Amino acid sequence: MADKSFDLVVIGAGPGGYVAAIRAAQLGLSVACIERENLGGICLNWGCIPTKALLRSAEVFHQMGRAKDYGLSAEKISFDLDAIVKRSRGVAKQMNAGIKGLFKKNKVTSIMGEAKLAGSGKVIVKTDAGEETLVGKNIIVATGARARELPGLEADGDLVWAYRQALVPTRMPKKLLVIGSGAIGIEFASFYNTLGADTTVVEVMDRVLPVEDKDISAFAKKQFVKQGMTILEKSGVKQLDRGNGKVVAHIEINGKIEKHEFDTVISAVGIVGNVEGLGLEELGVKVDRTHIVTDEYCRTGVDGVFAIGDVAGAPWLAHKASHEGVMVAELVAGEKAHPIKPNSIAGCTYCHPQVASVGLTEAKAIEAGYKVKVGKFPFIGNGKAVALGEAEGFVKTVFDAATGELLGAHMVGAEVTELIQGYVIGRQLETTEEDLMQTVFPHPTLSEMMHESVLDAYGRAIHI
Repeated sequence: MADKSFDLVVIGAGPGGYVAAIRAAQLGLSVACIERENLGGICLNWGCIPTKALLRSAEVFHQMGRAKDYGLSAEKISFDLDAIVKRSRGVAKQMNAGIKGLFKKNKVTSIMGEAKLAGSGKVIVKTDAGEETLVGKNIIVATGARARELPGLEADGDLVWAYRQALVPTRMPKKLLVIGSGAIGIEFASFYNTLGADTTVVEVMDRVLPVEDKDISAFAKKQFVKQGMTILEKSGVKQLDRGNGKVVAHIEINGKIEKHEFDTVISAVGIVGNVEGLGLEELGVKVDRTHIVTDEYCRTGVDGVFAIGDVAGAPWLAHKASHEGVMVAELVAGEKAHPIKPNSIAGCTYCHPQVASVGLTEAKAIEAGYKVKVGKFPFIGNGKAVALGEAEGFVKTVFDAATGELLGAHMVGAEVTELIQGYVIGRQLETTEEDLMQTVFPHPTLSEMMHESVLDAYGRAIHI
């Protein structure tokens, strides 16, 4: 096949790659986007979106069980796991089709195949029809990441699952072990526990959700335990003995090995970047522990080659990847580009209760040398939360005592993944405590707790 030339060639059509391709096309560039599996990548097909669909089913099931609390009646409630999974896959399929439509609308050339960098702006693509060479003035590597596998704890798709198997279960686990309590692990633990699995979570760090503020972790743990989960912190799974329909896990707890039996294990111990087979080393692109090394503008150090999203390192979040995609597209098109500040990117975990945060934890702020003012406001003090029957949770804000800068915000409770954006915008606009205090929040809303938390940091809270 003859070479095809483009202003930009994007490798990977996940939330980083497809967004970069669309934005570049909007700016008048000729763009090709290569994807080896599914448009939308892991996030849309095997991550963010289908997990939210599963968790929504679990949430509705949980609320059906509480019908009496609302003056309602729901008897003999049950669930159909196959139907729950079918709905989840349908949601992913709908979103995938949406990207096809967006590519067509924006005249992005979409190619399904395996890509490899071949030096001097060339990308070789293996497709079902054979091999073709694309020439790109600029190239974006947006190949994403996959589940990390620890020796002896590898997923087998039968007794031990990674996130893919956990999304399309062939059976409902009765006794479930989840290894790792980051966002992926705790979301699956929350889903299966709500549907009735006897769930144990093992976390090697000293607390669950270890990247969150310690007050959030402590509150979330109490809620998980109340829901029937067993939480083992400062513990590690050393070995899995796989037998006929069961797994014996050797778990180190307080320095001693204990053996516990499960019928299903979900391994959620982090991710590794998809850097193999891309020709990165030959081109001189630096890779550090499976992630491509970049500067703040996502440049790799090799002229015209950029890397965005999970393959370019933490934070491993879809919205970070998308924003990087837009930034690089604008940079390539000669527009003014604004680098991303990692501390201004919110993290959201869709367990029950939800967890959301942005900026520095209280401990990190103190460690960084700030004198802090901290405010907290509980859900129980908010009329909307009580009316919703969701009175468990709190909002925490951390301010620089000297300047009033909002250093961080941390939340646990109903719908906090939607609320956090208010603080994200506040940080982006370099809002001070005074601005937030003078803002009129609508009533009755959960957002009023955000206002009260700010007021509390300065001894001015009204409803506590």
